[in-house]
Amino acid sequence: MNIHEYQGKELLRRYGVAVLDGHVAWTAEEAAEAARKLPGPVYVVKSQIHAGGRGAGRFKEDPNGKGGVRVVKSVDDVKAAAEAMIGKTLVTKQTGPAGKVVSRVYVEDGCDIKRELYLSLLVDRDSSRIVIMASTEGGMEIEEVAEHNPEKILKAVVDPASGVSGFHCRKLAFGLGLEGKQVASFTKFVTAMYKAFVELDCAIVEINPLVVTGAGEIVALDAKVSFDDNALFRHKDLEALRDDSEMDPKELEAVKHDLNYVALDGEIGCMVNGAGLAMATMDIIKLYGSSPANFLDVGGTATAERVTEAFRIITSDSNVKAILVNIFGGIAKCDMIANGIVVAAKNLTLSVPLVVRLEGTNVDLGKKILAESGLAIIPADNLADAAEKVVRAVKGAN
Repeated sequence: MNIHEYQGKELLRRYGVAVLDGHVAWTAEEAAEAARKLPGPVYVVKSQIHAGGRGAGRFKEDPNGKGGVRVVKSVDDVKAAAEAMIGKTLVTKQTGPAGKVVSRVYVEDGCDIKRELYLSLLVDRDSSRIVIMASTEGGMEIEEVAEHNPEKILKAVVDPASGVSGFHCRKLAFGLGLEGKQVASFTKFVTAMYKAFVELDCAIVEINPLVVTGAGEIVALDAKVSFDDNALFRHKDLEALRDDSEMDPKELEAVKHDLNYVALDGEIGCMVNGAGLAMATMDIIKLYGSSPANFLDVGGTATAERVTEAFRIITSDSNVKAILVNIFGGIAKCDMIANGIVVAAKNLTLSVPLVVRLEGTNVDLGKKILAESGLAIIPADNLADAAEKVVRAVKGAN
C-alpha cells in the first residue's frame, strides 16, 4: 500500500527522521494559510499524487507550463501555484499519458541545499535481509543510475538479528563523501529510518533526494513510503491512510473482497489461485501470442462468492476479450471452484469466451460440473492447452 509524501514524512518524523516543516492543503486558500505558518521566505508547493517525477511532469490543462513541484518566494505565489495544481491532471513518466488528478498539495519550508543524495531501504529477496541503498546521484531515478552508473550505488545488508549499526552508517557515509558532522547526522538519520521501516512493516522507504544542507545536516526532501499489504492487519492506523482515489477502481473493489488484483493493459482476463501460478499463466499467454489484462489471485481459500466477485471485476474491464481460469485445487477444491464459475457465469451473463483448466483435488467432479452446466465453457487439459485455446478465441473475436 502506497501513501502520499506528506503522510510518509509525518510518520518518519515520529521516529526522529529529519524532515522539513510543511502542511497539506486542499484548496488554494488553505495553501496560503499553510505558508503563513512557515518561516519562509522560500516555499515549495508539491502536488500530492502516487507517482514520481512530479517536478518534471506537466499538467494536461497547461502542457507548456511548470511542473507539479514549484519553488516560490511569497504567500501570494504559493496560492497561485496551488490554484494551478489542485483539480488539474498531472502527467509524469510514472502516471502514463492518462495522468492523475491532483486533489491536494503539500506546502513545505524552503531548504539550503548543498548536495543531493539518494537513500532507500527495501527488502532484498535474495539475501532475505533489509538492504540500505545509497547513491551520490540524488534527484535521478535509481533505475537509470543502476543502468548507466551501477558503481555509484552503495549497499549495506543488515542482519535482522543485530539490526542496523554504526558500521553500516559509516560505510555508506564515507562512500557518499560525507565528512565531519555530516557523518553523525547521516548515522542518526539512517538509524531512525531503519527503526521506522521495521516497526511499520514497510516494503520500501525511499528518500530522493536526500539533501545535505549548508549547515551540514541530513534532511529528507522527499519521501516515498510503501507498506507490506500482508502486515496491514497489525496497523489499522496505517490502513486508514489509504487514498482510494489513487487506486484503479477495479483494484479497489478487489481489496474489499480480499482478492489480489493488478490491472494490466492486455486482452485476456486471468483468474488463478496462487501468485506463482498466476505469474506462470501470464507468461504462457504472452508465449502464445497475446497479453494478460490483469493479475488476479483468488487465493487458496477461494469461495463461490469470491469467484463471482473476481469475474465481476475482470468483466468490468472493457479491454477483456476472453477469460482464462487456471485452478490447481488444494485447499480450494476443484468442485467448489467449478460451482463458483457456473454461478458467476450465469449471474453475470458472460459475453466473452471462457476457458477453464482445472487440476488437483476433486478435479473429475469439477470437470463434470462444468460439462453439465449448459454453459459454453471451453475445457482445457493442461496449461499449454488452455493458453492456446484462449489466445485462439481472442484472435477469432478480433
